[in-house]
Amino acid sequence: MGSGEFKYEVAVDWETIPDGYQWREVAGVITDANDNVYVFNRGPHPMIVFDKDGNFIKSWGEDVFVRPHGASTGPNETLYLTDDGDHTVRQCTLDGEVLMTIGSPGQAADLYSGAPFNRCTHVATDPDNGDLFVSDGYGNARVHKYSPDGEPIMSWGGPGTGPGEFNIVHNIATDRDGYVYVADRE
Repeated sequence: MGSGEFKYEVAVDWETIPDGYQWREVAGVITDANDNVYVFNRGPHPMIVFDKDGNFIKSWGEDVFVRPHGASTGPNETLYLTDDGDHTVRQCTLDGEVLMTIGSPGQAADLYSGAPFNRCTHVATDPDNGDLFVSDGYGNARVHKYSPDGEPIMSWGGPGTGPGEFNIVHNIATDRDGYVYVADRE
């Protein structure tokens, strides 16, 4: 089954992981330029990396992530990883080195205060200038915009059902025309 060049096939037991490893509640999956697969999950090994055939390569993120929530690609083979339990966005190398942290680890902003973050959910990147858009969904109902080096630029939204208001900002995307798409889960 598929469309064009893309084919879909169920691959039961695709992955091979070391004894004692497990994953649970997968929050995001990303591939790199070499078709390695990065599984961001809420198990004891938050990032588990496989080759395209499902062979275990490595894991990382232990003692860094509290509750993984979103994963997206960044510039120069980096990843943006949101942690809604730690109230942070981290930019990491493909080997797990943390290059930048946005937010204060373990410190939630006051509920619906508008200040970042209270259970952030995902990151999208402006393809033209690298600006970051962070969906801050569960306890803030806002979108925050940052420069590529993590400096705050602006925020918008707030709790409600009117235009420009959100309930749970759960995902976010950008396009080449400068539009920001916000998924409000409820």
